Amino acid sequence: MASQSVSSGGSKRSLVIILAVIAVLALILGILWMSGSAPSFLDSGSHVKSGGHIFRGIAGLVVAIVCGAGAWWANKK
Repeated sequence: MASQSVSSGGSKRSLVIILAVIAVLALILGILWMSGSAPSFLDSGSHVKSGGHIFRGIAGLVVAIVCGAGAWWANKK
């Protein structure tokens, strides 16, 4: 029983860290896309070659909020 609680605690911590890192990266990318200063390698497969990519920026911010909330919720329990 004790080994199960230790292993689940470690996996919970790693889940929180992974979600937090994804949230921070998505927030940075969302801000870069919305400001129009995203690096060119992020737009390599895009059909839209100019502009602010507002939809990608909004999607990045939504992913950041969802992952941040997931990390907070997983850490809370």
